Amino acid sequence: MNDYEVTYILRPTLEEADVDARAEAIAEIIKGQGGEIVATEKLGKKRLAYEIDDLREGSYVTMQFRSTAPASHELERQLGLHEDVMRALVVRLDKRMLAAMAAMAARAAAPQTTEYPSDRN
Repeated sequence: MNDYEVTYILRPTLEEADVDARAEAIAEIIKGQGGEIVATEKLGKKRLAYEIDDLREGSYVTMQFRSTAPASHELERQLGLHEDVMRALVVRLDKRMLAAMAAMAARAAAPQTTEYPSDRN
């Protein structure tokens, strides 16, 4: 199994509950192909760099998952057929990328302390 990340943009006309339902439906597509969801992050509505179907914003969702290559291709196909998905991108994460992401998460979770020269007395 390989590690993948999918980012997709949903229509901005969807309510938050509908965005959650679409995210769950897409997760079920992955699970139905024998995949495993690692993480899901809903980034909310953001302004698009350019108009898509006369729309200027969209609801962004990112998922990390483990799956086989044929399953990731099937996910891409399903996302292309889904009427609420404006754009989608599936990328395979290599081991170096995963290690860098884990290091960044550990660094962000570590307590931040700042020592100033006046604190040394």
